[in-house]
Amino acid sequence: MLKNITLGQFFPGNSVLHRLDPRSKLIITLAYIVALFLCVNFYGYALIAACAAACLIAGRLKPRLIFNGLKPLVFVIAITAFLNLFYAQSGTVLFHWWKLTITDTGIYNALTMLTRIILLICGTMLMTYTTSPLSLTDALEALLKPLNRIRFPVHELAMMMSIALRFIPTLIEETDKIMTAQKARGADFETGSIFKRAKALLPLLVPLFVSAFRRADELAIAMDARCYNGGTGRTRMKQLRYTTLDAKAFALSAALFAVVVVLRFI
Repeated sequence: MLKNITLGQFFPGNSVLHRLDPRSKLIITLAYIVALFLCVNFYGYALIAACAAACLIAGRLKPRLIFNGLKPLVFVIAITAFLNLFYAQSGTVLFHWWKLTITDTGIYNALTMLTRIILLICGTMLMTYTTSPLSLTDALEALLKPLNRIRFPVHELAMMMSIALRFIPTLIEETDKIMTAQKARGADFETGSIFKRAKALLPLLVPLFVSAFRRADELAIAMDARCYNGGTGRTRMKQLRYTTLDAKAFALSAALFAVVVVLRFI
């Protein structure tokens, strides 16, 4: 079932990662993503994987949370790696049939893309696991605040992202309930070919979309009933403040980023 999927959830705690300012976590995560795309060799990916493992330990999170978060994305990851396997035409040809050619460069590209996507998802999940949606909203709004001078809707954008993150677990739970109800009526989602299973998902998607639109409408009515009018005049119960811990995290992240850049040219 889908109850073990942890994508988008927040797990309260008092670890080092939990105590970091959410703005720091957003900036460090962005640097992590940039460093990941700068990697071109095994050493860079190994360093970033070690950093992700260290953050997992520092956040006092169980490894199974990462595996559960990857479950709904396995198909997308596999398709991406599969397409990169046949995309490269240079290198030594290892297999050829009809118009499909596999080279050593294609295998390298597929493994690289597979590693990159998994590490990318792991890094972003570590941030969402240790940061509440409300804190993420406040951090994003604070970082994008200078854009208010050009009339960019910073608060509205931050609020939309917060609501999207908040509704991921809700939609997963709703999907699980609909699947259980459909199975009780004789639906089969686990046997047959991939096309048969995809066709069996149609009775699942229709009520899920109807439920999602109904929840969105109810949320809009509730916000309107409470006279919500955006970020004008709004205050925060918890003020964001940088601490010594954030300075240490920035220094460590900068050092690791510099090492990744150096490894790129080795």
